[in-house]
Amino acid sequence: MTAGVSRRGLLGLAGAAGVAALAGCGRPADGPGTGSLLTSAVPLPERFRTPLAIPPVARPALSNSAGEHIVITQRVAEARLLPDRTTTIWGYDGIFPGPTIRARRGRPLTVTMRNELPVPTSTHLHGGVTPADSDGFPMDLTTPAGYSPAPPHQHGAGARVHEVSRDYRYPIGQRAATLWYHDHRMDFTAPQVWRGLAGMMIISDDEEDALPLPRGDRDLPLLICDRAFEADGSLRYPMRDMSMASPGAGGEFLSGLFGDVILVNGVAWPRHEVANVRYRLRLVNASNARRYRLGLSSGAELVQIGTDDGLLAAPVTLPEVVLSPGERCDVLVDFSAYPIGTEVTLRNGFGAGPAGEIMRFVVTRKAKDDSRVPARLSRVPVLTRADAARVRQFDFRFGGGRWQINNRPYDPAGSLAAPRLGTVELWRFTSDFHHPVHVHLGHFQVLSRSGRSPEPWEGGWKDTVDVRPYEAVEVLVRFAGHRGRYMLHCHNLEHEDMAMMANFDVV
Repeated sequence: MTAGVSRRGLLGLAGAAGVAALAGCGRPADGPGTGSLLTSAVPLPERFRTPLAIPPVARPALSNSAGEHIVITQRVAEARLLPDRTTTIWGYDGIFPGPTIRARRGRPLTVTMRNELPVPTSTHLHGGVTPADSDGFPMDLTTPAGYSPAPPHQHGAGARVHEVSRDYRYPIGQRAATLWYHDHRMDFTAPQVWRGLAGMMIISDDEEDALPLPRGDRDLPLLICDRAFEADGSLRYPMRDMSMASPGAGGEFLSGLFGDVILVNGVAWPRHEVANVRYRLRLVNASNARRYRLGLSSGAELVQIGTDDGLLAAPVTLPEVVLSPGERCDVLVDFSAYPIGTEVTLRNGFGAGPAGEIMRFVVTRKAKDDSRVPARLSRVPVLTRADAARVRQFDFRFGGGRWQINNRPYDPAGSLAAPRLGTVELWRFTSDFHHPVHVHLGHFQVLSRSGRSPEPWEGGWKDTVDVRPYEAVEVLVRFAGHRGRYMLHCHNLEHEDMAMMANFDVV
């Protein structure tokens, strides 16, 4: 494949292989998602031997009455993702996951993102209510010093280029929530996130602070993803063009990519020692394509308190939760019923073999628990169909050798909708395969699934919804905060890179 092949030409060439691979996906009622398994050339490590790592919190370079200012450098580094060898990553501050950014509602935040990688980047705050010029538009690029070829040659004349660094400005006017940030470069989001460009942001506010929820080291950020490795420990990704001059995963991986190693906070199948008290787990699905059905090996129930964009109105007790790529969920786990020495595994009901397990908790000590589960968590208005100012349809489908929305591959200059700021619209998503649909800026509530009620774990405000094969999902999207150009797209990153995106303009 030569560097001069266009996206349109590449997708056409991929058509035969892609359709053949996709045909094998069938019409499952549920499952791990749309994708193919890439196996590692290295022996899989023994599970539950390595301690869980907690990413460091980013320290502000400046903090005053105007807010906080953080500087993060994207660079190549060596990391210990596997216990017995090192892996070259592309990391925010040279680590994977990147540093956790802690923000406070009402305290504006500026993040200066420096690029010392060999490729352009664009950083998206997933779940952020962010001005359009700081949203991480895929052609709004930061290049390393002296980068060649220039992005306009590679991506078209619409690219906006910042050399070496740029400032992302986040007003932080939104409620407490578990967000994450990741690379969003056009055509290359999948391999760049795969190589390590992902991290978490935790927003706090007065409402959440007043609740008796677990805090400190009992509040665990858990970024879950899957990866595959070469024999030397390097990350294995099946780029069609290894020079990254042309986009796309090769062959069957056009449908999506599953790795055979499960990582939590960059550690393969970790273990974590806990006291016999209640813990809060902030679960983020940062996989390219894999879905997870998460539950405890003990059979104990999870108490869900939050979803993508903040607290639920009231806690929900569930045996398990399902997360598609991009989705988040906050749950409480109570270890008080377990004797010291008990081991409890967080399992994945969609995984076979080692992929059926995520991490292990080991109850090692007694402690006093001053937390509890409040009957009410937050004031969450419930939207109704009558609130919608307009109804729009978005069909996510593979056709003509490409991934498309409404029968169109992504056009950076085009727009499929123009909702008005301050309004609510009903958006109806339909699909042929698993498509986790993410809407930038607009938070929404899931109204229905093919005429049925939404799943019990997807209440409250969300920004990503799991659209399953041949399903119609209705969401009520609230457009608040900012005018400008934003996006919706499939968060199966291989689908996203191969044109399953669309712009909309908030006017």
